[in-house]
Amino acid sequence: MNPNTDQHPWYRHPWVWLMIAFPLAAVIGGIVTIYLAVTTSDGLVVDDYYRHGKTINRVLARDRAAAEHGLEARIALDAANNRVTVQLAARDAVVPETLMLAFLHPTTQGHDQQVRLTGTGNNGYSGHFDDLRRGDWYLQLEADDWRLTGRIRVPLESPAVLRPLARINQ
Repeated sequence: MNPNTDQHPWYRHPWVWLMIAFPLAAVIGGIVTIYLAVTTSDGLVVDDYYRHGKTINRVLARDRAAAEHGLEARIALDAANNRVTVQLAARDAVVPETLMLAFLHPTTQGHDQQVRLTGTGNNGYSGHFDDLRRGDWYLQLEADDWRLTGRIRVPLESPAVLRPLARINQ
């Protein structure tokens, strides 16, 4: 009888489990990756690049118009009541009766929201929004001929200021 003969069954050896663990982890990781690829949307991919590129000049003109009118907006969020208030300051622009405020999530297009703001007098506006996820959000406040942009972090602790995009050369 050989004294070096191992009498333990195969599943009692740690090296066997180590050899099984790495390929098993790769298979599980692959299944999770395939599941995520199939069930989530590619919201950041633009189908028509050319048409999207042609609209950039129109967007830049709206930013220039906001800068020329000296527009600036203060945004305050009341998360308890899902209410947003905007105070618009304009040097020489005629303010419209309604504005559109877009909450744009940086990574997931499905969380984006459009809020119609109605005038409350004295260049003030208000509207209701759905619950916002915690984290960073891009904001776009727009009328027919101008647009203000900015970025906030929810929960918003103090009013955010929206300004025209950085000065654009004519």
